[in-house]
Amino acid sequence: MSDADDAGPFFHGTKAALQPGDLLSAGFRSNYRPEVVMNHIYFTALRDGAGLAAELAAGDGSPHVYLVEPTGAYEDDPNVTDKKFPGNPTRSYRSTDPLRVIEEDHDWTRLTPEALQEWRDRLAALRADERGEIIN
Repeated sequence: MSDADDAGPFFHGTKAALQPGDLLSAGFRSNYRPEVVMNHIYFTALRDGAGLAAELAAGDGSPHVYLVEPTGAYEDDPNVTDKKFPGNPTRSYRSTDPLRVIEEDHDWTRLTPEALQEWRDRLAALRADERGEIIN
């Protein structure tokens, strides 16, 4: 049972090379505030949203988007819902339970180098702004 009212499908973006059946879990550093260890694993029902997360993820690997399924309850991601945006326009969620990788999804839109730099600049500005705090 989940607090969120969305049946998916769900996607997760990362630089990690994963295989079907792999489990993604909480307990890793945030891609957006590396000093924060995350208590949740994050995912979205928007394929290109996962692609954006993959491109912005920490690390040197290639970005990957995976079709995933939650193994337990999940909730709206408060970092992008009512506290910052009305409702959940990004269809973003989080869980303390792992996500199971179903398969890699290659049908997502890559950002141009200029668009990717704009996003990186926005994240740098958020890191410098106390209002950019992560709700963990």
